[in-house]
Amino acid sequence: MRITPVASILRVAMTTLLSAAALVACDDDVVYQDRPPFNPPPDASSGFLGYYDETVKQTTCGNCHADFHASWSTTAHAGAYNTLNSNSGKQDSCFSCHTVTGKGNSASGTPAGHDKVKDPAYFDVQCESCHGQGLQHVEGVGQGNLVRPLAKLNAIGTGTCSDCHSGAHHAFADEWKQSRHATINTSRASNPSCQPCHEGRGALKRWGIDVNYVEKANATDYQPVAACAICHAPHGSENPTQLRFPVTSQDPGTNLCIKCHLNQATPVPPADVTPHAPQGAVLLGYAGWRPPNFAYDTAKIYGSHATTKNPKLCAGCHVSKFTVTDPTSGNFVFQATGHLFRPIPCLDAQGKPTANKTCAYNTTARSWVSCTQSGCHANATAANSAFNSVRDRMKLFTEQLWTDVNKDGTLQAAPTDGGLLATVKAQKPNEWTTDAITPAEGAEFNARVCGEYGSSNADNSKGVHNPFLCDALLTSSITYVKSYYGLPAVTASQRVSMEGPSGGARSTMQIARPHAGQ
Repeated sequence: MRITPVASILRVAMTTLLSAAALVACDDDVVYQDRPPFNPPPDASSGFLGYYDETVKQTTCGNCHADFHASWSTTAHAGAYNTLNSNSGKQDSCFSCHTVTGKGNSASGTPAGHDKVKDPAYFDVQCESCHGQGLQHVEGVGQGNLVRPLAKLNAIGTGTCSDCHSGAHHAFADEWKQSRHATINTSRASNPSCQPCHEGRGALKRWGIDVNYVEKANATDYQPVAACAICHAPHGSENPTQLRFPVTSQDPGTNLCIKCHLNQATPVPPADVTPHAPQGAVLLGYAGWRPPNFAYDTAKIYGSHATTKNPKLCAGCHVSKFTVTDPTSGNFVFQATGHLFRPIPCLDAQGKPTANKTCAYNTTARSWVSCTQSGCHANATAANSAFNSVRDRMKLFTEQLWTDVNKDGTLQAAPTDGGLLATVKAQKPNEWTTDAITPAEGAEFNARVCGEYGSSNADNSKGVHNPFLCDALLTSSITYVKSYYGLPAVTASQRVSMEGPSGGARSTMQIARPHAGQ
């Protein structure tokens, strides 16, 4: 008979004391022994223990690791078996990912656990589904040879989250592997100042998360920027989908995405005018250099895509799920999970999102679901029109400031490059060598934030993250640069275009405020 371990420990202790007293009085031959906190494995050869008591979903691991068990018990993993079993379309092969098996751990590729013995002890995705077999671990407690079954942090290869979170119905890992979150840039991953955002273990360390895993022991075993277990807490969390931090918070210090997508959002003296991952600050309305004549509508620049219709902020657009069906038969083709992290992804011939970024910005080449499913834009045509309107307007203004004629990403003096800043650089090159940020440097920073100059670390949204902020930054910069450096004033026709609409739709605004210290 299996009994709940927390209660059993107390009962065993009391029984032992009472028995000792009885032995003194009765002098019988009864021997009382504590019950081991684990059961013989149903599949003895695998070493997977599974549930200690499946009727109350008490994991064997949870007999000692009560805190992890309590957190895990609130996750979808803890009900994975019934979730599948109650589905009329279930297939036998599906149970391998809804029970304790060799998938997701060191026994990957080996029939084990529920795949071998259909015992209720192996129902659900338990601790051993990620950590591997626990028998050696519990047998070694107190024996001086403790085996620590650690899970992998990475999601590339076998024995990881990707063993189950992949395929047409659950393509999380398949899409993630094609995203930049799955990349490892050795020069950045090995740089202590870059590790907090460019190496998974560095991110966990910066966030104060002290966990153990296979790759922790090797300092040069660099991890992807953001593997599954970087953003999602495997043991569970208070946030939806086990996210380590909320995605709805407008506080940059607590928003999961903005924690890293908020680095250099304003120019830094001396002469550092290259933005670095300023997306969060752009979205929330406080990125960029403010000219002395900076004029803006507070409700607009602190709104835009940070509205009540987009409560998930970055994730609301960049993690967009949609189902792909065959247009002729209506049959299921693919479930997009949004883990490419592209808000308007390019589509293949079947309508599946791809990692390609070069397709046309129209309604047939790309998906606009992220723009329409919240109700912000009426349909794909409206969203597409708003996007192109904002992009064209940003191009109009940024090229007045700087036209990168030779496309080398470096602002050069006229006539090599064009625009106001190229003229200033030809006339006053020392404006880029002073200790303080000059109007020319500030204006260049704004152009880089809102324009398209080929920098992988810029905002790169073509102004769409916050067209109202970019509009205000660019038009104010143009006016101030002309005045400050004695260049021809803004013409009447230019002023008309500068005062025109920014494009896009607005809803009731949430007012975002900069995080303290930003």
